[in-house]
Amino acid sequence: MAQLLVRNLENNVKAKLQCRAKRNGRSMEEEVREILRDATKSEGKHKGGGLGTEISTLFREHGLKQGEEIPELRDIRVEIPDFDE
Repeated sequence: MAQLLVRNLENNVKAKLQCRAKRNGRSMEEEVREILRDATKSEGKHKGGGLGTEISTLFREHGLKQGEEIPELRDIRVEIPDFDE
């Protein structure tokens, strides 16, 4: 396993990490590992879908079924309203 040394960490950041680790019942070292795991979960997993596809994927387990994807809106021109009229 790899090791990582972090230098010049602000004291308040370390204190917050210690509090968070205690709250989660972990050592500070394990807490930092978990934070890094969470931060890198989605790296390299971009599926290339648009916003509608990503939203439907997020909510699929909460009601959207296969085939109910939100359609992609492309090449739509938006007129900027003139509020000075």
